[in-house]
Amino acid sequence: MATAAADMALGSESPPEHFSEGKVSARDLAHIPGEAGPPLIGNTFRLLADPHAFARRMFETYGKVYKNRAFGSWHVALIGAEANELILMDRHRNFSSEQGWGPTLHKLFPRGLMLMDFDHHRIDRRALSIAFKPEPMRHYAGSLDAGIAREVWGWGGEMLFYPAIKQLTLDLAAESFLGIPFGPESAKINQAFVDMVQASVAPVRKPLPFTAMKRGVDGRAYLVDLFTRETHKRRAEGGGQDMFSQFANATREDGTLIPVDQVVDHMNFLMMAAHDTITSSATALVWKLAQHPEWQEKLRQEIVAITGGPDAAGEARGVSYDDLGKLDLTDMAFKESLRMIPPVPSLPRRALRSFEFRGYRIPAGAEVGFNVHLTHHMDEYWDAPFTFDPMRFTPEQVKNRHKYAWLPFGGGAHMCLGLHFAYMQVKILMAQLLQRYRIEIADGYAPEWQPWPIPKPKDGLKITLRPL
Repeated sequence: MATAAADMALGSESPPEHFSEGKVSARDLAHIPGEAGPPLIGNTFRLLADPHAFARRMFETYGKVYKNRAFGSWHVALIGAEANELILMDRHRNFSSEQGWGPTLHKLFPRGLMLMDFDHHRIDRRALSIAFKPEPMRHYAGSLDAGIAREVWGWGGEMLFYPAIKQLTLDLAAESFLGIPFGPESAKINQAFVDMVQASVAPVRKPLPFTAMKRGVDGRAYLVDLFTRETHKRRAEGGGQDMFSQFANATREDGTLIPVDQVVDHMNFLMMAAHDTITSSATALVWKLAQHPEWQEKLRQEIVAITGGPDAAGEARGVSYDDLGKLDLTDMAFKESLRMIPPVPSLPRRALRSFEFRGYRIPAGAEVGFNVHLTHHMDEYWDAPFTFDPMRFTPEQVKNRHKYAWLPFGGGAHMCLGLHFAYMQVKILMAQLLQRYRIEIADGYAPEWQPWPIPKPKDGLKITLRPL
């Protein structure tokens, strides 16, 4: 298998070349194929209308390296597993996540872990990782199982799955992360996160009155106030098993507490990820299991074999923390749904030095990015890539595939810190759901999905939960 090293050669390993805070120009990228789009607006609206179709057309027209002008600047797309490895492994510290995400998220999620680089990222990631160690995770598992069982018990019949699971994941994040129920503030908190995510791809980038960006900035201000009060409260109270208490009292390598405003920024970002991206991922899996009842039944049988099935009163037995690793088919089906509908379809970076990839010189300062969704649907790595087939994720299949052909959780130093939490929550959800109901959809039903920034079915996903 070709490696990234065979296709690229970095420039000097000396300190990053200085570049202007301004954007690279068309002249800087004249040697790279691609499109500028219409004057002034570039390809912004073409990209927003259907980002997956736009990326595929550009890739099929120009190849694995192309340029595109959108949102007021030029971007260079690097496509394929080798490009993903080059950027994510970043052995020479050449790609800035902070400067890549910054133009999009700096007003909304500043100083979130995803927006940090190098040593700063490593230090804070290590401090925050305490919340994802085995004992806290075991505690979260019990809380998740109880909360999911309580909510799923009241489901059944025809329903819109996406808003129901979004509310549930928000409530679960409150219990696991904050250790408290949200109560009457729940709707306002949920709306704040919705507004912030939608603002991330708003064409108008300034928080002008009545714009999506203004709603996003206002949502952030509300959450900053809430989480600041909670951080001071957790520090005054001392220890706690919930994630927020552990973040609030986490120390860096030198023994100092993370500053309050930075704890708040981390919590803001992680809360968004813990309910928006898990909501998207769980909805994708439910959709695929509804489409493929044979796989739904395989998962149900696996779960019953491990839990023992419903108890004498007909109540679903939860899956224990120690048994989560035994749900192999559930794991494979989840991975396949993440392949088909990754929760973060593309990822940006900014080049700190000029570098070469596949014969093209990309200048320092260029905004570069890789496309997760496109990689997940490339014939080069996947047979029949638009077909749902969890058997792609047997150990043998995984071993024979490029490591960076599947990356719904990123990779390298920026691998999603909460990926095991996501797996745990979705497996617990499946254990409770599939022991109680058969997931059904109407014949020929195929909802349209909003593809970006976080995928979701536009109609909420109409399903029927038929009691077993």
